[in-house]
Amino acid sequence: MIPALRIVFMGTPEFAVSILEKLFHSPHQIVGVVTATDKPAGRGQKLKSSAVKDFAIENQLNLLQPESLKDPIFIEQLKDLNADLFVVVAFRMLPEIVWSMPPKGTINLHASLLPQYRGAAPINWAIINGETKTGVTTFFINKDIDTGKIIDSRETEIFEDMTVGELYSQLMEIGSELTLETVHAIAKNEIEPKNQEALILSELKHAPKLFRPICEVFWNNTATNNHNLIRGLSPYPGAWTKLHNTQKDECVQFKLLESRKSGIKVKNSKNLLLHENGILIPCSDEYLIISKLQPEGKRSMHYKEFLAGHNLADWLIESGVK
Repeated sequence: MIPALRIVFMGTPEFAVSILEKLFHSPHQIVGVVTATDKPAGRGQKLKSSAVKDFAIENQLNLLQPESLKDPIFIEQLKDLNADLFVVVAFRMLPEIVWSMPPKGTINLHASLLPQYRGAAPINWAIINGETKTGVTTFFINKDIDTGKIIDSRETEIFEDMTVGELYSQLMEIGSELTLETVHAIAKNEIEPKNQEALILSELKHAPKLFRPICEVFWNNTATNNHNLIRGLSPYPGAWTKLHNTQKDECVQFKLLESRKSGIKVKNSKNLLLHENGILIPCSDEYLIISKLQPEGKRSMHYKEFLAGHNLADWLIESGVK
């Protein structure tokens, strides 16, 4: 029999909800849920609640939304919950006064095989860097981001054309199972945490936050590198490029949402060509097939829909040289 733990869950996005739901339906007791404050969103800038808040309200869970994680009132509220364990998934960096509070510690689920890909965007960077495997890791939080002792991990394959959206869904499912197994193991005192330093066998790769310049496609890169960048940013935030419309003599920015390698060697460094599966854009070695794109200010569309209103011969590469 698994001893039931009193748990405070901390998280914000949809990724965290699957883990919260798994814990909610377990023998353990969710005594509190901590999530971000409501934020303005959309064109109307109306306040929008987090996915974790929506789940907490729907299931009548005790909800906390502190502006500051160091607020004395919030700290006292946490103490009053008398939790055995804090579980953190896709949330803010915690101050020591918070993560050191529960007697069984504070654990985090990270979407990579630690110590590799510490940082804010591990799922994106694993694909951008062309990795063929990744996974999820549970570990104890300490004062430095993503460096605490590892409890357990699960590995999964990254396929050649897999997008970050597809991998996100896969890791969300694996992560929910691993987190529950980890909590069970902690409850039964059956864990043997490992120092990350002992697991560093090669140069560490990092997963920093994604900013707009990182998302630009440079066409003098190889088709492989550009394909990895596009799928590593699809559907969000989206890799982007600029194409020149020679008929109107204007540049238009596009998000590129679906790509495939063509194996067709480049004949012209700027011209776009038509392929049965999409639009061919020349990279440094071969053409990349773009099958889904989004012109600036418009919705995403299949390449055939775009070509229904545009002459492909009028478009040339505009951006692309670092």
